[in-house]
Amino acid sequence: MAKRRLHGLERVLGVNALFSTAYGNVGSSIYYALGLVASFALGLTPVVFVIAGVIFYLTASTYAEATAMYPEAGGSSSFARHAFNEFWSFFAAWGQMLNYTITISISAFFVPHYIGSLFWEPLRHAPGDVIGGCVVVAILAAINVFGAKETAGLNITLAVVDFATQLLLVMLGLVLVFSPDTLIDNVQWGIAPTWSNFIVAIPVAMIAYTGIETISNMAEEAKDAARTIPKAINRVVIAVFAIYALLPAIALSALPVACDRAGECKTLLGLPEDEGGFAGDPVLGIVEHMDLGPLQHPGEIYVGLLAATILFLATNAGIIGVSRLTYSMGVHRQMPDKLRQLHPRFRTPWIGIIVFSIVACIAMIPGQAGFLGNLYAFGAMLSFTIAHAAVVRLRIKYPDARRPFRGPGNVRWRGHDIPLFAVFGGIFTALAWCVVTALYLDVAITGLSWLAIGVVVFVTFRKRQGLDLVTTTKVAVPKPVIDHEAEYESVLVAFDEREYVRDVLSTAIKLAARRHRGIHVIVTITVPPTSPIHAAMPEQELAAQSIIEQAKVQGGRRVTGHWEKVRPGQAGRRIVDEAKVIQARAIVMPLPVRGGGGSVFGRTLETVLAERPCRVIIESGRGRRREATRQAAEIV
Repeated sequence: MAKRRLHGLERVLGVNALFSTAYGNVGSSIYYALGLVASFALGLTPVVFVIAGVIFYLTASTYAEATAMYPEAGGSSSFARHAFNEFWSFFAAWGQMLNYTITISISAFFVPHYIGSLFWEPLRHAPGDVIGGCVVVAILAAINVFGAKETAGLNITLAVVDFATQLLLVMLGLVLVFSPDTLIDNVQWGIAPTWSNFIVAIPVAMIAYTGIETISNMAEEAKDAARTIPKAINRVVIAVFAIYALLPAIALSALPVACDRAGECKTLLGLPEDEGGFAGDPVLGIVEHMDLGPLQHPGEIYVGLLAATILFLATNAGIIGVSRLTYSMGVHRQMPDKLRQLHPRFRTPWIGIIVFSIVACIAMIPGQAGFLGNLYAFGAMLSFTIAHAAVVRLRIKYPDARRPFRGPGNVRWRGHDIPLFAVFGGIFTALAWCVVTALYLDVAITGLSWLAIGVVVFVTFRKRQGLDLVTTTKVAVPKPVIDHEAEYESVLVAFDEREYVRDVLSTAIKLAARRHRGIHVIVTITVPPTSPIHAAMPEQELAAQSIIEQAKVQGGRRVTGHWEKVRPGQAGRRIVDEAKVIQARAIVMPLPVRGGGGSVFGRTLETVLAERPCRVIIESGRGRRREATRQAAEIV
């Protein structure tokens, strides 16, 4: 399988940056998930969040192992590509697309609720909340079409402030309102809540644990991904579990369950605003029921504005996710090229952004937060289940592959090392998906229709392109996704899978340093004519990946790389084509080692020299360089 990354992603994110960005997404969920879950689980809301947290821990272990093994954007879609084939990769990606779309919808829907609680009451009710939410989506879609850059520093700062605020609320809540007796009295087993509502609350609670996909999608921007990604995921798990295990208990102490004479039990935490509840702004409801003295009103304003800001950024993160996923799916020929088409001026996938922003607004129109939460659970549980299955399959398919991180709980079965965390995590997420699908007809119809439409489009598009449904095929990317990316792909280093030569990369580093450019490594794997071009060659693939990793260790964050399979005699042509695609200023190659029978790489070098689109520098491996004397051919 040929692999190519979106050019220009610098490996600059460390553990703290990854953690902060992921928690910024996870932390935003509590501002609406708490009310959604409480509407189902009532007094058992704290228990539901703990159960969901355990499932999240299993899922986080799966993502940590698979992302460290394949540090590339895509999450469950990438895992499925390596473990199964392109169809299942598409299926996971399409589930992710549903997640991102509903993230846009539900985050934007709750922004007016928090703003309305502080300044203008009509925003807390229909149609004000729907109109306000659609305005938020429209503004952010326009900003992303015009290509405004993310403010990473602001995102990290707000994530830290958000975590500190939630931690402060927990500490104040434990002192001011926490009551174990109230929590016990809140529960009437099998009645408040009913068992069916309790069961369905668990997958809905998983909406609060969505940031794990964020870290996976930033894998190509992580420094030392094999080390930083598992650490960042573990920190997210600890922080999220600590907050989400305690804040619901405090919420149900401040807003306890009450039953009327008819036996109907409710909590203001899960009631809509028109019934006097706080389902639309649950965290603000907690603050309103704390006795903060003179700080009460300022505290409410602070939490309300912070919540609205965090949800605004979460909406933007969903749109950014849609744009990246749309482009990635288009590059992998999983959807029509039109959707990934870049704007001629702003260089953004504007059609995909507009289309899925409109879908998000349509999903918001009924004004049903519960429906949005359940639909998100439908897509999330599907993606998580595929991720778990992919990790199990990878353990069996590539038992000897390098795994920088291995999740906890492994057993030997029939000669294979089986990851129990992925097995049980997959069982739980699959059951949760079945529960949501079975209990809610509107979710089943909408979710299954979404999947059916995606499959029809995928099959039709692939057939029209003359492609089968399982082979990974990527389009050539003649221009970078964003304006500055070309400069990071201007020096091309070519190896075959047999040997890594440090002097070759040293030469490339010196050349790149003079021009402030980056380095891309291509490793060619020769496939015998008797085998299919996409035939599995695990030893050669691992060797090629090892060469790329060695280059990254030596060259640092500026180095990217991929490997490709070629037929005998085609490596030179492939290197030339790659140089044209990335607009390389120079190609650096090792001096061929000629034995008695000659060398395949010598033939490769002859082709490169004959068809070179730029300077060609040959490194002898002993510090001597020989450069081709003819002028560079024009890059087309």
